[in-house]
Amino acid sequence: MADVPAPPRQKLHYGWIVVGIAFVSILVAAGVRSSVTILIVPLEDEFGWSRASISFAIAVQLMIFGLVGPFSAGFIDRFGLRRTIVYGLGMMAIGMGLLPFITQVWELLPILGLFIGLSTGALAMVMAAMIANRWFVERRGLVMGLLSGSTATGQLIFLPTLARLVEHLGWRSAVLMMGAILLAAIPIVWLFMRDDPRDMGLKPYGAPADAPAVPVRPRSNLFSSAFAALGMAAQRRDFWLLSGSFFVCGASTLGLIGTHFIPACLDHGIPETTAASILGAMGVCNLIGTTASGWLTDRIDARILLCWYYASRGVSLFFLPYALDMAGPWGLAVFGLFYGLDWIATVPPTLKLTTAAFGAQQSSTVYGWIIVMHQVGSAFAAYGSGLLRTLSGDYTDAFWFSGALCIIAAIMVTRIGRTKPSAARPALVGAEA
Repeated sequence: MADVPAPPRQKLHYGWIVVGIAFVSILVAAGVRSSVTILIVPLEDEFGWSRASISFAIAVQLMIFGLVGPFSAGFIDRFGLRRTIVYGLGMMAIGMGLLPFITQVWELLPILGLFIGLSTGALAMVMAAMIANRWFVERRGLVMGLLSGSTATGQLIFLPTLARLVEHLGWRSAVLMMGAILLAAIPIVWLFMRDDPRDMGLKPYGAPADAPAVPVRPRSNLFSSAFAALGMAAQRRDFWLLSGSFFVCGASTLGLIGTHFIPACLDHGIPETTAASILGAMGVCNLIGTTASGWLTDRIDARILLCWYYASRGVSLFFLPYALDMAGPWGLAVFGLFYGLDWIATVPPTLKLTTAAFGAQQSSTVYGWIIVMHQVGSAFAAYGSGLLRTLSGDYTDAFWFSGALCIIAAIMVTRIGRTKPSAARPALVGAEA
């Protein structure tokens, strides 16, 4: 009897290589963005600038980061993923090169806003959403979980190292090292990133062999298409529920903890390197939590996940002031574990709900506007927390206020997709696994 030939071995789909390159790019961009938090106290000490003034510049950066989101989808459609990532990394490298030469606090605004804010906004969750929707039919939740988790991985890798550089060699050495890493990443992206499965003669991962080709989206004006999507989305209650909950997400993560956790630790006598290591350890937990969230999003009602994420985040923020006052590291370790697992776990279910409500073609641009609200919340908390610290001398009120917002968001998300179907307001499809 003749031997039955073994089935041909399937090759690795190139979409996973694209995810890997995007993971590294977002990781480096997140490392640059998060490195600003270790500069707050050194700048305060060297130049005598108030924490509120420095926080205002960071708030501008976070705001511009968000405002880029709705237009980055059109920019990627016009110029491609590869060029967009290369341009973004290049702009960040210029910003890092200029930062060591500042002498006035206003100079932080163009550097953090124009060079860092614009570029990190282009290399953020809208790009991740486009990769997930363009390159994948199956495993989209997992892909979004991985790419969302890359922001935490950048934090994990860079913050402790940069904090040690700041402590031993000064903050300028840390900034210049980040610039060198950005320049090193550019040729990797240029050589290996691809814009679309059709560039490799492939279909998206998980697409049936006989599936019709996805039509090429016509090029349109970046601004008109973005505002047209906003006009359509603004008529839907789900858009405002998603945007409002993401406002809270940004306020309680990038704006509060991402910006002020290390300065808060310093206020309580915890060394900067220790605080940076704790924040980096949150990145490990976040990578695990966000990847798991992507896996769960493919299987469980996204609204249930979001309700749990926001409620548990609120409880952890209520606990943080007590953790900072505890003798020993155990209080902060418990906070870091629970908060880290939850940090950006909201992204995969939020994207799934957005795609279900607005469709795959429009969801990336609509999601960009939802990210605007995320960054408005980030900017609000970054400046507001710094101002509260300047006025009251500690961050307790900021932690409690953000915790209360998280509890409100946990209630809000349960109402997404609950409206009565009609011709003008179609039913939400796909929110549940």
